[in-house]
Amino acid sequence: MKIIAGWLSVLMLAAPTQAAEVMAAVAANFTAPMKMLAKSFEQDTGHKLVLSFGSTGSFYAQIKNGAPFDVLLAADSDTPLRLEKDGLGVAGSRFTYATGRLVLWSPKAGVVDDQGSVLRNGKFQRLAIANPKLAPYGAAAMQVLANLGLEATVQPKLVQGENIAQAYQFTASENAQIGFVALSQVFMQGHISQGSAWVVPAHLHAPLQQDAIVLRKGQDNPGAQALRVYLQSEKARRTLQTFGYVK
Repeated sequence: MKIIAGWLSVLMLAAPTQAAEVMAAVAANFTAPMKMLAKSFEQDTGHKLVLSFGSTGSFYAQIKNGAPFDVLLAADSDTPLRLEKDGLGVAGSRFTYATGRLVLWSPKAGVVDDQGSVLRNGKFQRLAIANPKLAPYGAAAMQVLANLGLEATVQPKLVQGENIAQAYQFTASENAQIGFVALSQVFMQGHISQGSAWVVPAHLHAPLQQDAIVLRKGQDNPGAQALRVYLQSEKARRTLQTFGYVK
């Protein structure tokens, strides 16, 4: 019955009286699934998504400074809550759209073992992370290092990207031998798509609960409301599972 109810909600939005354009600020870790979801959302609802990807911290600053976004899909739960308290988010519109996982990854096979021992043996020159001051996945990476007692040892080898997409690029290009990235960046259809990886146990960092919120600019935008419903649908949930997210 839940599946049926979810599809009824989507079908009710499938033929809007007037198609709307939705400006969505999306956390960088959610790039690949959001691009996939955008196609089906537009087909099913008739609304148009204009997507911007970046770090959650940067988006917060932009929204505070008047950036014209209708919806924020953050990489944490704190930022949407802050925006609601600031009066920049619509009260009652916050919801959890995904829970992410952190992974230590190398594009080469055999570099990262399934226990992450490479962090202790030090057989790497650079470790890429997202800026922990701007990106929740970067903050989670620093929590992992602290909990393993490796923060001081590894610090000289850290290279920071502004967001998790840049941390991934540093690692994929082998400018860094290993990197803490989002599982969604290297996971497709139930397995790591290439290289070697350690999926970090969830107890080593704070939960990567990712919340979305309709922003003040989008409160009267039917497309923003449709996206809020769509991201909570069974169809969206199935897509997220293929990228390693859980709800």
